[in-house]
Amino acid sequence: MEFKDFLSKISQIKTILSNKSYEINDFQSIMTPKERLNYNMDLVKNPKKAAVLAFFYPKKNKTFFLLTLRANYKGAHASQISFPGGKKDKIDTNLIETALRESFEEVNIEKESVSDIIKLSKLYIPPSNFWVFPYVGISKSKPNFINNYEVEKLIEVDIDDLLNNNNITNSIITTSYAKDMNVPCFLLNNHIVWGATAMILSEIKELIKLTYDKV
Repeated sequence: MEFKDFLSKISQIKTILSNKSYEINDFQSIMTPKERLNYNMDLVKNPKKAAVLAFFYPKKNKTFFLLTLRANYKGAHASQISFPGGKKDKIDTNLIETALRESFEEVNIEKESVSDIIKLSKLYIPPSNFWVFPYVGISKSKPNFINNYEVEKLIEVDIDDLLNNNNITNSIITTSYAKDMNVPCFLLNNHIVWGATAMILSEIKELIKLTYDKV
């Protein structure tokens, strides 16, 4: 998708979100592992808050977004594919600031370069007891990405690969908290993208598809 075409869809997406003219659970559930579909939210106690940035930018006039391969550390989400982001800090006055601060620290996205921000739907992550608040951030130029110690690898993905249904599949996943889970996932740049990151991408994908429906 040409970046100018992507930008033309942003106002439509904002209208769709403001009108609440879709069922977010339907969008997220497309890529939700079955073990999580019927999670009992009554079990949630003292959840923490985090924010992530789904960052879109032009590359050779086409639309790309950034994913990261997290470093191998002691934690529930080590070595997984994610968006830049992290836990809300006391210095953050709101969750947008969290997403922007963490994105700068992790991959050198300067907040001044983010020209538009769209709030998506929050989702709960049981293994780490986090409510995650995702935001779409848009820049009209590609930043000079620099990853810090938390990020092993930067993954630049063409949005057309996200929109291509051939890149949806299932995979058997083993993590620090579960073994041999069969999960829906995106295959992007030869990486398996599943869990919360895939659920957020599913919402973005379905929102973009709705803009085509309205043409």
